Amino acid sequence: MDFSYNQKREWSSFAQRSVVMGTRGMVASSQHLASLAGYKALSKGGSAVDAAVAMVSTLSVVEPYSVGIGGDAFAFIYLARENRIVGMNASGRAPYHATRAWFLDKGIKAIPERGMLPVTVPGALHGWAQAAERYGRLKLGDLFEDAIYYAEKGFPVTEVIAGEWKDAEEVLISQESSSKAYLIDGRAPRPGEIFRNKELARTYSKIAREGIETFYEGEISKAIVDFSERNGGFLSQEDFKTHTTAWVEPIATDYRGHTVYELPPNGQGITALEMLNILEGYDIPIFRHNSPEYIHLLIEAKKIAFSDRDYLITDPEFEDIPVDRLLSKEYARQCREKISHHKAMVPAISSSYLKGSDTVFVTAVDEERNAVSFISSIYAPFGSGMVVDGTGIVLQNRGKSFSLDPNHPNRLEPHKRPMHTIIPGMVFKDGNFLLSFGVMGGDMQPQGHVQFLINLIDFKMNLQEAVDAPRVRHMQGMEVYLEDGISKETALGLQEKGHQIVQASPPVNQVGGGQAIYLDRDQDALLGASDRRKDGCAIGY
Repeated sequence: MDFSYNQKREWSSFAQRSVVMGTRGMVASSQHLASLAGYKALSKGGSAVDAAVAMVSTLSVVEPYSVGIGGDAFAFIYLARENRIVGMNASGRAPYHATRAWFLDKGIKAIPERGMLPVTVPGALHGWAQAAERYGRLKLGDLFEDAIYYAEKGFPVTEVIAGEWKDAEEVLISQESSSKAYLIDGRAPRPGEIFRNKELARTYSKIAREGIETFYEGEISKAIVDFSERNGGFLSQEDFKTHTTAWVEPIATDYRGHTVYELPPNGQGITALEMLNILEGYDIPIFRHNSPEYIHLLIEAKKIAFSDRDYLITDPEFEDIPVDRLLSKEYARQCREKISHHKAMVPAISSSYLKGSDTVFVTAVDEERNAVSFISSIYAPFGSGMVVDGTGIVLQNRGKSFSLDPNHPNRLEPHKRPMHTIIPGMVFKDGNFLLSFGVMGGDMQPQGHVQFLINLIDFKMNLQEAVDAPRVRHMQGMEVYLEDGISKETALGLQEKGHQIVQASPPVNQVGGGQAIYLDRDQDALLGASDRRKDGCAIGY
């Protein structure tokens, strides 16, 4: 990759930021206090995994609508001495008592977005703790230090986070325990206002003292189950006791000499790989960046890959998924035959997955060059909207991803993991670690992964440029959202091909946020980038 700095680009109206550099270690997250927590973990002698857990736990306090111990997590962990990647799937399963028959008997045709009915077993804390136990050097209590401090003492709410919090205000108002925990006098905190969450501080302190057993087999799990029963949910003590984190082998494809890794299903990472395989067959560099010709091919590849996602991706413990076929170059060639350079195709009807952008991605590389690509989420803003009384725990609504169609591979079944949207990424070159990256935001994530990588590999941007460049998001049907900075000429060119351009400016970011760390092996130096769309930063030293 050529990290040149002399190219003027069409988004020049945005302030250009430099790539962050370091030699000993690097961390990056979507909020500066979280990045600082990661740096502190490294400076104490912690590993990249320790830094990631410190960051994600702090984010659960300072960016609570996106992440928490009531959600799920996935990660890639690169072990430098062994030169290998370990995959972590810490996604929760449907409760044993959740069945399609229950919904159908009630005349419910789709799992609702909010309330207790879409709540699945929280897997995040289990994954955070197992990752730290296996590959960390510090105690879990040490890693929760900043999360506990900011929850107890308070923190000033940053501008982007305040805006997202405000947008979720109605969700919190509708539930008494949620309003009490996450609103101030019935409203979201304003930019710069100090926010405290003493209930969450007590919960984290208890876990730090007693271990995650209190969450999965003890007092906290009992509180969650009691809350679920009072509010018509399905969770039981058995759901928590039998929960496990899966350690899995990554899947990968080659894109122009770069090995791109994603996690296997039940995640949607395979969708990004399928898009890359399709696009590899085109001479992308001959197009101008964000030209109508390039964006058209991107959107058409996305439509095909997402059609496969929506009809095939689910829990592999319940269904056989044709991973090898979807990742084959021959299949990509067949997909390209469906694409016209001149006319947009009408996509297949997609499943009812949420289109939000509420997830956190953190990444870290330590002095030994171990690396972690770590993503965690509660799905929709403030998840199910349900906060367990007295704990500050927001329960995720990941069960919304299940289908109630008895013939759909992703149909709801007891103790089954749903198709999952959150995906970490890594890239190798010549058999060696090169890059850890992620882009947040529901179904934006595969689209963001692909655009970021093409920015780097095909358009030769530097790391920060590749993260900051204006992005496009295919929404649904023929609708395409173009971020500010993409030209009117491009919009008109896409309309001529049959795409419907979404003109209205949304109240919140629609194209997610990204973080990335790149290892320059020639200099043995680390380069870091954090998205301009978020409140975060990279810290190198």
